[in-house]
Amino acid sequence: MYKLVGSVKSRAFRVLWLLEELGVPYEHVNAGPHSEEVLRYNPNGKVPVLVDGDAVISDSTAIMTYLADKHGRLTAKAGTLERAQQDAMLHQILDEIDAVLWAAFRRSLGLSNMKDAEAIREAFKKEYKSNIDKIMMQIKGSYLTGEEITIPDLLLTHCGGWAFVAKFPTDNVDFKEYLKSMRGRPAYKRASDLARH
Repeated sequence: MYKLVGSVKSRAFRVLWLLEELGVPYEHVNAGPHSEEVLRYNPNGKVPVLVDGDAVISDSTAIMTYLADKHGRLTAKAGTLERAQQDAMLHQILDEIDAVLWAAFRRSLGLSNMKDAEAIREAFKKEYKSNIDKIMMQIKGSYLTGEEITIPDLLLTHCGGWAFVAKFPTDNVDFKEYLKSMRGRPAYKRASDLARH
């Protein structure tokens, strides 16, 4: 059985949702970054961490890719054109959405202490909105890469929630509908219920 270590209010939620989509047994330890439990598995203290037997994997995207490949779901087959397109979308979301949110809210960067902090935040909001608009123009079906849900969908939906909490609004109607559809998935609701307890 898998063991997922990481606070549900972190990137660990992505993995939790993926595990629910896969319907595989797992144990979840709701531990924050740099906690004793996390440091036992990951010396840099970052979450999430997945324990699979004797193996330990960190980084939410690496974990999701590993699990999707291992179980043959929520991903295109490695070595195919479809996988290359899926990976391109995944990296676009990481580079243009996740990274913008991370930079805007990373406390250790000290942006809130800068005299032009509000202007910097507005620049991040503008970049986020522009990048969401570009991604929405690339949707190839019901989901980002076609008619089957894949890892990029989980990643983008999680980022959309993060942006909402951070008051990074978007007026993109297609994105709002996309998020509503994704959050309506039973596995998302189960993962969300775990996050509320």
